[in-house]
Amino acid sequence: MIQFIGLFAAVLTTAAFVPQAIKTIRTRSTKDLAVSTYAMLSVGTLLWLSYGLLIKDLPLILANAITASLASTILYFKLIEKS
Repeated sequence: MIQFIGLFAAVLTTAAFVPQAIKTIRTRSTKDLAVSTYAMLSVGTLLWLSYGLLIKDLPLILANAITASLASTILYFKLIEKS
């Protein structure tokens, strides 16, 4: 049951970033997004991923690998838009 709760929480929190990532990729616009938010989120999720790998926790690993990818994609578009 504990593993299920962790996996369900991971799915919900990770899925929350999918619409923003899709919109950013499609429109190539990040005008209203704060670079600091996505920079901190990218670093934070990479740290959570590292932690999950160290303690071998599947929900942490899966959720943060996907979320780090999505947040980093949005951050990438934000950074190239500013250039």
